[in-house]
Amino acid sequence: MFVETVIQGVPLIQSTLIPARHGFTTRQGGVSTGHLRSLNLGENRGDDPERVRENYRRVARAVGFDLHKLVYTRQVHENTVRYAVPADSRALYTPMDYTCDGLYTDVPELPLACFTADCVPVLLCDPANGVIAAVHCGWRSTVADILGVAVAQMCARGAEKASIRAAIGPAIGACCFEVGADVTEAMYAWLGAEAAPFIREKPGAPGKYLADLRGADRRRLLKLGLKEEHIDVSDECTMCAPEKFWSHRATRGKRGSQAAFIVL
Repeated sequence: MFVETVIQGVPLIQSTLIPARHGFTTRQGGVSTGHLRSLNLGENRGDDPERVRENYRRVARAVGFDLHKLVYTRQVHENTVRYAVPADSRALYTPMDYTCDGLYTDVPELPLACFTADCVPVLLCDPANGVIAAVHCGWRSTVADILGVAVAQMCARGAEKASIRAAIGPAIGACCFEVGADVTEAMYAWLGAEAAPFIREKPGAPGKYLADLRGADRRRLLKLGLKEEHIDVSDECTMCAPEKFWSHRATRGKRGSQAAFIVL
């Protein structure tokens, strides 16, 4: 079950299935201004760097992690999932020497972050074996099986599929995620016939479809061996609630970024 709480002025959406410190942010609770008001966590959105830094300080206090230790994804909509170590921690607005759409680690007190503004954020946690992951599941990384990569790499560090908990956070919903045949064909190539329940024709729009990316991600996790009772799926649509969430489609790209955080 997902619950929303306000911690030190920052709204956080959390799953009761994930025992590790974690949270999915909204666009609320920060200090950014203008069209980026208020909790923008994107370094590349044209925001005032000092305001972005303050936004991160607020989130770090709310979730409960050391901002100086944070490891970030550098997302390119592919399926690379990187093993995070303390050397990967960096200060905001400093260079990164890698790209990845997912991070995983078994290092305590090493927080991980991935970013979204309609795409699906997935947090994974094996509390029994001490392995976590933060995964950005845009449609391209999803159909490239980034979740399969993440689960396999977590298991290579000692996680067990039957122990992994998954929280699939707020994202664009099946109500709003209009796609073309290129996306539906990629979903069928990825999930086979099991993709069918997550794709429907858009009424009155020939050649257009509505896709349930979160439902498809949940199905993939079940196929990978996670237990049904260990998978939590948010029902909040970012495009339906642009006053609460950053939505790339709702704003036609004029937006900030929210993030999902997790730390052992």
